[in-house]
Amino acid sequence: MSGSKGRVTMYRKIMVALDGSACSQRALDEAIRIGARARVRVVHVIDVAALSSYPAQYRVSVREQGAHALEIAYARALDAGIECETELAETRDVTDTIAKCLQRRAVQMLADVVVMGTHGRTGLRRLALGSVAEAFVRRSTCAVLLTRETSGASGHA
Repeated sequence: MSGSKGRVTMYRKIMVALDGSACSQRALDEAIRIGARARVRVVHVIDVAALSSYPAQYRVSVREQGAHALEIAYARALDAGIECETELAETRDVTDTIAKCLQRRAVQMLADVVVMGTHGRTGLRRLALGSVAEAFVRRSTCAVLLTRETSGASGHA
C-alpha cells in the first residue's frame, strides 16, 4: 500500500487488544509506532460468563476499569497523532471466548493487523490459565503482531 510522497504505509486499519496488563500496554505502544497513517481501534473485552458469579458491584467495577483503560489508550494515541477509536466489548454467552470476540471485532473492522500482548507463559501455567493470544492466532484471518513484556517487567512471565 502506498502512502503520500512515496512512503509505504503497511497498515491502514490496526486493532489493539487491551487488557490492562503491561504486555498489552506494549502492544498499544507498538500500534502507535507502526500506525502513523493508520486508523487504530483499541478493544477491551469483558468476559461476561467469567464474571457472572461475582456480585453486581464487582462487575460494574470491571466495566469501569475497562472504560478507564480505554480512555487512557485513546489519549495516548491522540497525543501521538494517531486516529483512534475505542470499544468496550463483551463476550456473548458462556460458549464465547475473549479470543472469539476479538476475532469478530477484527473481521468487522476489516483489520489489516491485530496487535496484542502475550504473557509468554509455558507449561502448567499456560495450561491452567490458557492463552487468549494463542487462541486468537489460531483462528485469525489477518496478520497478528504479538508483543511481550520487557524482561524484568514482571516476575512471572
